[in-house]
Amino acid sequence: MNAEVATAVETPVVGGDGRGAPAAEKQAALRVSGSSATFQPRIVGFLCNWCSYAGADLAGTSRTPYAATVRVIRVMCSARIDPTFVLKALAEGADGVLICGCHPGDCHYSEGNYKTMRRYPLLKRMLADFGIEEERVRLEWVSASEGQHFADVVDDMTRRIRALGPSKVKIALATDRAER
Repeated sequence: MNAEVATAVETPVVGGDGRGAPAAEKQAALRVSGSSATFQPRIVGFLCNWCSYAGADLAGTSRTPYAATVRVIRVMCSARIDPTFVLKALAEGADGVLICGCHPGDCHYSEGNYKTMRRYPLLKRMLADFGIEEERVRLEWVSASEGQHFADVVDDMTRRIRALGPSKVKIALATDRAER
């Protein structure tokens, strides 16, 4: 999973902006500037295979326009997302992490999303202990029929991360390593 996280952070997104223009070139140009008006965040999205990934797929096949800022990692269940995956994504340069799972009561593995729901406050507390803004990580429930909801979540998270600015986690870790 570590290789997938690193690849997701480094890989530019193509498409997804709803206008057919290559988003990779736009992202490269926008990422150079640090201002919040032009900053294009990199968000790693951990999506459950059964509902959320299908919801993202529905948004794409329906040509629903949404920000091309999420790099998707498909997991079988939201319960599979270990908190270290989130920390690894932020350490590798992600500006935000989106965790999406089935709605409570609809998990294909019976109780996976309840496990995720219990872990999430602990993850938020851990982020606070590390000095990472809790707004950089978000948990959402998206079903297979909610393509528009997925697009709205991505757009909202992109707007919020853009307001926060680039994550300084990767830079802080590099500085810490250099000082040792």
